[in-house]
Amino acid sequence: MKRKSTLILSLMLLSVVSVLVSCGNAASSKTPSSSSSTADTKVVAVGSTALQPLVEQAAQLYTTDHPNAKITVQGGGSGTGLSQVAQGSVTIGNSDIFAEQEAGLDATKLKDHQVAVVGMAPVVNQDVGVKNVTMSQLRDIFTGKITNWQTLGGKNEKITVVNRAAGSGTRATFEAAVMNGQKAMTTQEQDSNGTVQKIVAGTPGAISYLAFSYVKADVPALSVDGVKPTAANVQTNKWKIWSYEHMYTKGTPDAGTKAFLNFMNSSAVQKSLVTKLGYISIQAMKVTKDANNKVSPL
Repeated sequence: MKRKSTLILSLMLLSVVSVLVSCGNAASSKTPSSSSSTADTKVVAVGSTALQPLVEQAAQLYTTDHPNAKITVQGGGSGTGLSQVAQGSVTIGNSDIFAEQEAGLDATKLKDHQVAVVGMAPVVNQDVGVKNVTMSQLRDIFTGKITNWQTLGGKNEKITVVNRAAGSGTRATFEAAVMNGQKAMTTQEQDSNGTVQKIVAGTPGAISYLAFSYVKADVPALSVDGVKPTAANVQTNKWKIWSYEHMYTKGTPDAGTKAFLNFMNSSAVQKSLVTKLGYISIQAMKVTKDANNKVSPL
């Protein structure tokens, strides 16, 4: 009887150990895949220089709480971001324009993630003596019909036009809102908002256009038709020169990339960082715009 009791006890202990080992193996098999899907995130985001400051600072915040995540952010322009994400050479293509607006791109293969709205404004060297122009006058400056600031009530000074390079989403947005189908004059072209900012600040008589986040005291923005370039005016489309900031992925993003994109639309970014850096939150907009630049009330 004693021998039988011992045998039963041994079998019970063996059964408990087997269950514990089995549970341990199951847990160990689930944990790595679950943690690696987000904690070991590797993202390369390339494209719009207008969006670049926001994504860079959001990435810094994200990696503070996810130290194993590696997020690389680079400029290059919206066209570069869209073409590279379409080719699969980067994780995210940052863009100021809808993928449908980029020639030669199959937009159906890309997934749009809108993370902010960016206002854009004509900016000038601070010495020109002009604070407001009409939309028609602005167009005439960029087509070369108006060549001296004195014509607009400013200094007797030649106007130097600085344009953005082809493939720039900022340029595409400006042309759609301002040029009314006309072509801008052939002039010096620059690849980034940051470069344009420096050139306009250092060139007497210069004019260009920048995202709101790049407007500074030495490159003041012009009002257009008496309307100031402010976030409140963008929200209602009273200020016409604006676009969505898109972060495109090739198809559905993996878990790690999706987690970062979700963070971009979290309150930590939308209610704090977006406003601080001069963007407009998606959630604050009173109107919507489609790929054909048709604006509708929300």
